[in-house]
Amino acid sequence: MDDQNISKISFDNQNPSTTPKTAKVSLDNLPDLLTVREVAELLRVSPLTIKRWGKRGKLPAIRINSRGDRRYKKEAVLWLLGMQSNK
Repeated sequence: MDDQNISKISFDNQNPSTTPKTAKVSLDNLPDLLTVREVAELLRVSPLTIKRWGKRGKLPAIRINSRGDRRYKKEAVLWLLGMQSNK
């Protein structure tokens, strides 16, 4: 697998029964803070798994607003993928 490109699953929000489509995404173009859904798609797990990992300390979340929306640092996600050394 190329370290700069990984498979990403994108879902059609209009029709949930649509089969997921795969596309290439460049890790260089990822934002510094990722949403729960973005992280879940990159790691190929459910959003609930990402939230559970946050509660257990495996993937710390940053709360960004009064609603408590979660964001995850790109570096932490890359570390979980094994693509970045632990600094």
